[in-house]
Amino acid sequence: MEIEGGSMTGSGTNSTARAGPSRMAEGMAMQRAAESMRPEGERTCYDPYAIHFVDPEVLQYAAAHPAEVEARLAEMERLFPGLDNSIRARTRYFDDVVEARRNGGLEQLVILGAGYDTRAYRLPGLEGQVRTFEVDHPGTQRFKVGKVRELFGGLPEHVAYVPLDLERGELGDQLRANGYSAAKRTLFVLEGLVMYLTPKTVDEVLSFVAHHAGDGSAVLFDYYPASTVDGSSGLEVARNIREFTRAVGEPLRFGIPDGTIVGFLEERGFSRVRDVSSAEYRRLYFHGRNAGRQVCDLLSFVSAEVR
Repeated sequence: MEIEGGSMTGSGTNSTARAGPSRMAEGMAMQRAAESMRPEGERTCYDPYAIHFVDPEVLQYAAAHPAEVEARLAEMERLFPGLDNSIRARTRYFDDVVEARRNGGLEQLVILGAGYDTRAYRLPGLEGQVRTFEVDHPGTQRFKVGKVRELFGGLPEHVAYVPLDLERGELGDQLRANGYSAAKRTLFVLEGLVMYLTPKTVDEVLSFVAHHAGDGSAVLFDYYPASTVDGSSGLEVARNIREFTRAVGEPLRFGIPDGTIVGFLEERGFSRVRDVSSAEYRRLYFHGRNAGRQVCDLLSFVSAEVR
């Protein structure tokens, strides 16, 4: 079972060495699918394609064993209170940023660790206006490309699929080989990714963004506090997240010390940093009928522009 998605499936392989598709990506799709099933006035995000990236056997099991699934989900909520809602709010917030940037003249969208992200297919206005690059581990991307062909009868012309293990390959070379232009206004999206990368790789990615993107370009990602990653936090949920990700073979590797995100990004060539805490996205998305939904205070979102 994957922490990011509350998946009913398991994985014991490190993401940098796996051969097949990512279970974490499937867990993310399960989160979006579950939220999309809520009534229109309650759901925080909507992804009609997400369910197609979930193993049919998992869906069949859930339909046949509702009590067992409910108990498993309750146990996950006990171990990781509010994390599911934070993940779903993250999808909505990232959607909102992409759409705002599109309206502001976005020319390229680079989705790193794309997994089963469906923004290129479901957000209006990207096709024909914004060249999208989906960068991901080859094993996951092969499965994704096959599923996209099934869903749409072919691959969309505005999307370039870039197979790359970020820990082992050269991002710039692979993007340029697929038509990336360093002169264009670009948004780099790293959803549910940086916490699984080494600090060295995070710096390399941010350096590329800061030095090889056009005026008005930006980066968008989410992160955990460094205390969650290094084990120094005294919070039970932080310990549970750290221990669980390590147990499934995808350990946390990178975090940001509390109160330092602005300086961290400014030192790396960014400005206009917007740090979105759990309190802010709770206010944005969990009100009215959703007012009682808990979020995880450990997960924050941040965007910044290339200086």
